[in-house]
Amino acid sequence: MMGSLMVNLIFKSRLTNSLKLAAAMSTAWKSQVDGWLSRALPGRCVFCLASLPSDHPWCEACFTELPWNLPACPVCAEPQPGAATGRRCGHCLRRPPRFDRARVPLRYDAEVAGLVQRFKFDASPRAGRVLLELLLAGLSSADRHWPQALVPVPLHPRRARERGFDQARWLAVRLKGQLGCPLMPAQRIRDTRTQRGLDRGERRSNLLRAFRVPEGLPRRVVLVDDVMTTGATLDALAKACRQAGAEEVQAWAVARTPAGRH
Repeated sequence: MMGSLMVNLIFKSRLTNSLKLAAAMSTAWKSQVDGWLSRALPGRCVFCLASLPSDHPWCEACFTELPWNLPACPVCAEPQPGAATGRRCGHCLRRPPRFDRARVPLRYDAEVAGLVQRFKFDASPRAGRVLLELLLAGLSSADRHWPQALVPVPLHPRRARERGFDQARWLAVRLKGQLGCPLMPAQRIRDTRTQRGLDRGERRSNLLRAFRVPEGLPRRVVLVDDVMTTGATLDALAKACRQAGAEEVQAWAVARTPAGRH
């Protein structure tokens, strides 16, 4: 009797665990399928999968609900609370960056963060195309005609080999085709440690003399990256571009990391 009871308890426990595992696998599979569909289906909104009446990869409702970077500092594009109304942030008042202004239309949050991660770590071409179109959607006609050259933020050769994908260059090559201005090379000559976990001052120190840009840049140059965190990387590259002949420098990225998430 006792042996039969033990067998039943063991069988019940195994059945319960199996059902839990099946449910978890079902949830994970559904998430994978949903993610695959949102990345792969043409003619569907990349966010909600609704059918699209236009050539854009998003529907109007999802586009409106994206985390737009407004208001933001007009110099470094750091997100600001609503009451700030686009005034210069304290960082730019205390120590202005070496670039003149930043164009970063979105905040690194919600659906945008998911797109960036698929683009950067999975090398998803559709995610990259959506991010490129969102960047272009955030630029005015004057912005598009402003640059005389594009300079993508370079990876160190070792990092490039490890990752196998250079997201800033991918964006810049396609921006070149849209804007009709040349791509200028930059080199990352120091393999700096990761910027994660560093404060603003430590990030600046970590990037001292990290970049080299050949001389002969035109007067107006745009730096290109996917995400702008504190702006330290773009600041260091802007300094190298000015040393190479640029007189005006703008920084363009798709998304800006909100303060407190650096």
